[in-house]
Amino acid sequence: MKRIFFSICLLAAGSIAAFAQEGQIKFQEYDLPNGLHVILHKDTATPIVNVSVMYHVGSKNEDPQRTGFAHFFEHLMFEGSPNIKREEYMKLIQENGGVVNANTTQDRTYYFEELPSNQLELALWMESERMLHLKIDSVGIETQRKVVKEEKKQRYENSPYGQLMDQVFHNLFSQSPYRWTPIGKEQYIDQAKYSEFMDFYKKYYVPENAVLVIAGDINIPQAKSWVEKYFAGIPKGTQTIERPDMTEPKQNKEKRATFHADVQLPAVVLAYHIPPMGDPDVYALEMLTKILAQGSSSRFQKNLVDKDQKAVDVGSFVYPLEGPGVAIMYGIAAQGVDTKELEKALKNQIEDVVKNGVTEDEFKKVQNQTEFEFATQNARINGIGELLATDYTYFKNTGLVNSELQKYQKVTREDLQRVAKKYLTSSNSLVLYYVGK
Repeated sequence: MKRIFFSICLLAAGSIAAFAQEGQIKFQEYDLPNGLHVILHKDTATPIVNVSVMYHVGSKNEDPQRTGFAHFFEHLMFEGSPNIKREEYMKLIQENGGVVNANTTQDRTYYFEELPSNQLELALWMESERMLHLKIDSVGIETQRKVVKEEKKQRYENSPYGQLMDQVFHNLFSQSPYRWTPIGKEQYIDQAKYSEFMDFYKKYYVPENAVLVIAGDINIPQAKSWVEKYFAGIPKGTQTIERPDMTEPKQNKEKRATFHADVQLPAVVLAYHIPPMGDPDVYALEMLTKILAQGSSSRFQKNLVDKDQKAVDVGSFVYPLEGPGVAIMYGIAAQGVDTKELEKALKNQIEDVVKNGVTEDEFKKVQNQTEFEFATQNARINGIGELLATDYTYFKNTGLVNSELQKYQKVTREDLQRVAKKYLTSSNSLVLYYVGK
C-alpha cells in the first residue's frame, strides 16, 4: 500500500520549530484492564490526529512452515468486520479526509490512520472493530492471497534487486527466526487452512499484545472516554504468547553466497551481525554507516563512484531489530567492473576506518545529520506516534522518545572506530554476489 497525504506533509512542516522550542514530547500512558496499553500525546499545532495500533507480532513469530503469516494479516486486517463491509475500511477513512496504512517487520505489525482531528472517534471505532472481531472468511482469505502473491511478484521477484534483502537474511542467519523476511513463501499461505488464520488472529491480535497511540490535536478527557467506550470491552486473549529465541550462534568465519537474478549490473553486498536495537553500539554503527555512504561527500560515493568509478550506486545502513540485527553495505558495479574488484574496493574503505578511524569533519557532519533527522521525525505527528509505539513495544519505556537523542550524542569518534573493529570483520560477515542470470 502506498501512503499519500500531501496536505499533512505540508502542515507538519510547521511543527519543526515547535519541537525545537519545546524539546520534550509530553504524553500520558495507562493500561486498560484487558492489558491494552494506551499512550496519548497532545499537539494542537495542526488540526490532525494520528491513531495507531502496534501489535507485537512479526515474521519472527511465524512457524517456519508458515512464513508470510504476519504480512498476510497486515492485508487481512482491512477485510472489515460485522459492522464494516468488505472493501469499506480504507474507503471510510479516505471519505472522511484521512489516510490509512500498515506495515510489517520481523518484530511487529503497525497500523495507523491520519485524519482531521474531528474524526478521532471514527478511527478509534474502526481500530476496535478489527481488534474485537475481524472478518476472517474464505472470500477475504482468497482475495488477499491473490493480493499478496501479486505484491511479491511485482515488488520482489520482478524488481531488479527486489530479492536482495531476502537473500541477505537467508544466508547470514542460520538458526534465528530472522532467517526469513516478512514477505514469506506464497506456497505456505496457499497451504494454510482457515483454522490456522483464525488461530493466529486469536493468539496475537489481542489487547495485551498491542499498544494504542493517539497523537495530535485531541481533547485528552474525551479521547480517554472514547478509548474506554470502544476498547475496554474487548476481552483478553486466551492463548500464551511465546517470544521466540532470536539469538544466533556466533559466526567464526566469513560466509559467501551468490544469487542469480534478472539484473544488468551485478551488486556486491557485505552484511554483518550487530547487537539488538537499544544497544549503545548500534547508535555508533548507525552513525558510522552514514559516514560511509550517506550523501555526496560520503566515503563510498567519493571514492567508489566519483573517483574510481567502480560503482554506479552505493549504500550503507543499519537494519536494527529487537534481537541481533544487521549492518549492510553494498555497491552496484559499474559497467565492466568485476564483482571481486568491487568487493575489494568496498572492503578497503571499511578497512581504512578500522585502521585510521574517521576525521573530525566527518564526525561533526554525522552529528548534525543525526540530530536533524531525529528532530525532523519528531516534528511529524505520524513520526511521534510510531516512536511512542515502538519505544513501548520493544523496551516498555515510552520515555525513551525524549532521551534517545542523547544516546547518539554520547557516541565519540573513538566509538566509531571501535565498533568498526569489533563488528565489521570478515569472520562476522556475509559476502553476497547478486549477479545476472
